[in-house]
Amino acid sequence: MRLRALLETDALGLRLLGGEDELDRTVRGVMTTDLRDPSRYLSGGELVLTGLAWRREPEDSERFVRILTAAGVAGLAAGEAEIASTPDDLIAACARHRMPLFSVDETVSFASITEHVVRQVSSERAGDLAAVVDRHRRLMTGGPAGGGPEVVLDLLGTDLDLRAWVLSPTGRRIAGSAPAEAGPGLSPETGAVLAGEHLAASRTGRRGPHRVTTGGSTYSLFPVGNTARAASAADVRETVLSDWLLAVEADAGDWPAERLDLLHGVTQLIAVERDRRDAARTVRRRLAQELLELVQAGAAPAEIAARLRVAAPVLLPGLGTAPHWQVVVARVEWEGGDVPGGPVAQALLEEVLVDQDSAGPEPTDRIAVAHTGDEAVALVPLPGVVTGPDEPLTGAGLHADALLAAVREPLERGLADDGRLTFGVSAAVHSAEGLRGALEEARHARRVAAARPGRVCAAGHQELASHVLLLPFVPDDVRRAFTARLLDPLRDYDRRHRAELIPTLEAFLDCDGSWTRCATRLHLHVNTLRYRVGRIEQLTGRDLSRLEDKLDFFLALRMS
Repeated sequence: MRLRALLETDALGLRLLGGEDELDRTVRGVMTTDLRDPSRYLSGGELVLTGLAWRREPEDSERFVRILTAAGVAGLAAGEAEIASTPDDLIAACARHRMPLFSVDETVSFASITEHVVRQVSSERAGDLAAVVDRHRRLMTGGPAGGGPEVVLDLLGTDLDLRAWVLSPTGRRIAGSAPAEAGPGLSPETGAVLAGEHLAASRTGRRGPHRVTTGGSTYSLFPVGNTARAASAADVRETVLSDWLLAVEADAGDWPAERLDLLHGVTQLIAVERDRRDAARTVRRRLAQELLELVQAGAAPAEIAARLRVAAPVLLPGLGTAPHWQVVVARVEWEGGDVPGGPVAQALLEEVLVDQDSAGPEPTDRIAVAHTGDEAVALVPLPGVVTGPDEPLTGAGLHADALLAAVREPLERGLADDGRLTFGVSAAVHSAEGLRGALEEARHARRVAAARPGRVCAAGHQELASHVLLLPFVPDDVRRAFTARLLDPLRDYDRRHRAELIPTLEAFLDCDGSWTRCATRLHLHVNTLRYRVGRIEQLTGRDLSRLEDKLDFFLALRMS
């Protein structure tokens, strides 16, 4: 706003004392001060309000006005509450330095002037920013010439003092405010909380923005949909697990309609970037579909290898090395079966398999995902891993437990009470010959994960070498009969006598049948332990010195 506009507002009680030729100066803010030297707090363009407590002698006026001029202050307003009139020496100093000078009527508070100026400046900045958003939207409709969402999010920070981030459905930072003097950045933990709250709100059908308070800060969450998929989606479950969100560190509950419209414009701009990124994945998806069909059809390794040589430069641009590969299989299932899970799982894998420690819309987007039925299959290249052809890749690539930890909490909120997500992760393979086995390994691991309780579960290839591989495929009625036959007599005895036979059995097996170690762990005398084990054998008709009976008890405890 201009200084001239302040004089036209009678309610502000301002009277011009000098500097009429400078009234077209732009006011960017307000500062109230009675410091003798306020320069450290001035950045230029302020209207300075003062009660003149800094003035002790006439010479102080020259010094004070000179400091304001050097700082680029727009104008000075002196209050008359404590003085009869503005001193002549201050009027003269302002005239010498061409500093516009106002007097403030004693009936008007500095707070009223400050509130008026801030409101006007914010409104004008919002209008300017809206024009920028519109320009970027038009530019990005034909490509990323506008600079992407980072540009507009930076403007939200500089012009409206709003810190904002674009987040993935699991809370990964895609764009937005980085740590700076304005405050710390958004932590991964906070991002995950915000993503979970957004997913939960979206499942209830509530319209954004959704307000969330966490860690002492309030955030307003705006949905960022995929316009292409949203146009054809008949159910929110088709898109909710892969939609982005815009998180703004502010409470939008009392925002005017103009500011809300501005933020909705920003989300539309980000959606354009999202659509562009999805379009760029078309080739990867097609390559993945072709490879999946070849592998499932049992094609010759030479044919698969030839297709991999075509795919590698697309998936790993510029690296020039033949990668190792991992396979990740995911399945999304909704109650009722009326929502196809395959496309949902595909879009979700494309989000969660991006490096969780990187930022940007496509930071390490070197994966290819296909889907068939309710299942999605991702080919994940592992560049830069050097091993011999017969050496295992221990410790390299994706790990099921790390993947699960990164995505479970937010996605459980989006799955609500009617959805389930299961992952399986293969070991890394170094050639086309191993790709068929990796796919089967990932599918077996996913079935192991599906046998576990919980809305989001994952299992890796490491678990397929143990008894865990077998347990998910034992029919439920067989499980119940087997565990009841072995453990129900012990449970009944424990209920009647508080004998703790079940905990004793678990500890005994965990200590590999060592009497001394088990007695020490349970803080028992060895003879007491021998009595309890004897009672277990008597009640079940089993012999815990025999390997077969130890194994049966071990499996019964695991299945229970």
